[in-house]
Amino acid sequence: MSKSPVRTDRSERSPEAKTSSSGDIAAFLNAARAVKPGEGGAGRIVLALDATMSRQPTWDMASAIQAEMFESVASSTALTMQLVYFRGFGECRASRWAQNGRELGTMMTRIDCRAGRTQIGKVLKHALKEHGKSPISALIYIGDAMEEDADALGHVAGQLGVRGVPAFIFQEGREPGAELVFREIARLTRGGWFRFDPSSPRVLADLLKSIAVYATGGLKALEARGTGSDKRLLTQLKGGASGR
Repeated sequence: MSKSPVRTDRSERSPEAKTSSSGDIAAFLNAARAVKPGEGGAGRIVLALDATMSRQPTWDMASAIQAEMFESVASSTALTMQLVYFRGFGECRASRWAQNGRELGTMMTRIDCRAGRTQIGKVLKHALKEHGKSPISALIYIGDAMEEDADALGHVAGQLGVRGVPAFIFQEGREPGAELVFREIARLTRGGWFRFDPSSPRVLADLLKSIAVYATGGLKALEARGTGSDKRLLTQLKGGASGR
């Protein structure tokens, strides 16, 4: 797999390993508990998508859902979002930061899925780099496979966790190896793991809205709104069972 960093052009910026001991992991999680993301009234979310060929059937649905997510919070928050996607032979790209769903949706309509291997490590490193420039409230990742070194991914996920950047992983399908790693990334970042069922776009849309609320208002905002998806997200954020 190519090790080149994520590519950039006028409207795009590019994203891009060590094993973690149990002591390192505990330290990451303890430090992450002290961080309270999303309580400043504004939010920045990185939305990362696997755009390899296996994702083609759900690509259009994901585009529609993320636009709806933006619109649901636009009137009362200062949410901005960046799209990151990978596909093909080592291609991984990041969009400019968008301030409305229509703008981001337009970017997604220009993308087509291409055969290739996963590049989740580049996504995690990119989120870490962007957070160093200006705080990120959350990383959302939607994918169906994992073809990388699990320890290397865990190492970067731990760095995100200690900096207070939760990763919310939506897994399409039931590949057990991918699920194991996706759950671990969610655990290390104190985020959440959910099953992405293409036949239930409403569930995904509601969860993404809840993540947007959390990104802009923290736990208090989720508790105050109190919808079913808010409660489901709260359960994960407070260390409960993973979503299905």
